[in-house]
Amino acid sequence: MAAEPPAWGVQYTLSLPSEETALAAAAELSGMGHRLTAVRVHGHFRFVPSSFWYGSPSMDPELEGWWQVFSLAVHSGYERGALEPFLRGERMRVAQVARDHGGFQQGCGEGHAATLEGVFTRDGLVHDRPGAQVPLPSPLPEDPARPPAGPPWAADGAGEPAAVVQAVVAVAERLYGSAEDAPDAVGWLLDEEFAFGEPYGTAGEFLGDLADAVAHQGTCTDTTVEAIPFLLELVRDDDLAPGSRLILLRDLVRLGASGPAAAVALADRITALGGVQDESAADHLTRQAIGRGLPRLLSRWDDESDAVRFTLAALAALCGTHDRHVRAWPATLPAPAHSSRADAVSLMAALLSADRKGLIPALDRLASWLPGVAEKAAGPNVDREQLALAVLPDLVREEVWPGLTPEHDLP
Repeated sequence: MAAEPPAWGVQYTLSLPSEETALAAAAELSGMGHRLTAVRVHGHFRFVPSSFWYGSPSMDPELEGWWQVFSLAVHSGYERGALEPFLRGERMRVAQVARDHGGFQQGCGEGHAATLEGVFTRDGLVHDRPGAQVPLPSPLPEDPARPPAGPPWAADGAGEPAAVVQAVVAVAERLYGSAEDAPDAVGWLLDEEFAFGEPYGTAGEFLGDLADAVAHQGTCTDTTVEAIPFLLELVRDDDLAPGSRLILLRDLVRLGASGPAAAVALADRITALGGVQDESAADHLTRQAIGRGLPRLLSRWDDESDAVRFTLAALAALCGTHDRHVRAWPATLPAPAHSSRADAVSLMAALLSADRKGLIPALDRLASWLPGVAEKAAGPNVDREQLALAVLPDLVREEVWPGLTPEHDLP
């Protein structure tokens, strides 16, 4: 008889405007079956003499005077994968608890329950329920059924890694000449040590390193802005394998959507703090840089595959580019009715159109089968146009990536 999987734990962090609201939220979470719940002033350890952080300035001055709730929920009887649809609903439920008390959910972490319980910080503990578990429904909820996919894309592979490296280095040499004159994100390609380094196993591994150099962990910085012209030039280079061009285009979509994605992720926080958060300068300038180079990419529209056109249309939507080829494209794409591609194209068409009335129904259709979209859309403070832009990288991955061979796929 197989052993029961170890209990799984989720620790939630909520930020609330006062001690009173934090205590009320903590009591509600405890009532939902959470095992441990603690309430502490924001930056608590800055006020504890024995702490390493004692006397240090706040790392989040906007939340000075706010309070935090730390709560551990435990679930047992199932492997982590089977719990995902249920845990998604729990994240949404806990986020609503924070909103109901004037705050926001700041994050959550997961792991084996025994480990999380052992390291849970007891300072400010207000509810301790030994052995408590959040009740699980029977049967557990399941992810919604996906509609059928569209016809396969005619997409080629990403090419041999050595050939891709050679093509990328050639573009860097053509643009910059030497490592000293290249942006920080590109200089390593022209460094002598790189030329004698270990060969890459796949083109995807190399392009993943390049993407991380341009935007470490996906975060746009001044370095990202400086490197965008280089990425655009790579996409236009005919010596690069078609699949590698598609991977680079997908990276550009991800970078262009960084501002809207941040707006969606921070919507509850912005609302709780009573303000409007401006897009970061790096996110804004990154998208502007992409927009400046986009017309040159679109000039090749008639020669591109539908997979590339799909990705270029996402970039056009992000950059507010109203190219006639792009605007006419959704009606010509092979996207059977009631397919996942039809839903994705409907959202693109709404974004590319001056009339936004199709945006909400398109988002609703996507949310009916894409759990990540449904979770984001559940937040009442999320702007729907920002959400539509933020999900474009996911749509590119959902629709385009199956056309690339698995060995060239990126995480």
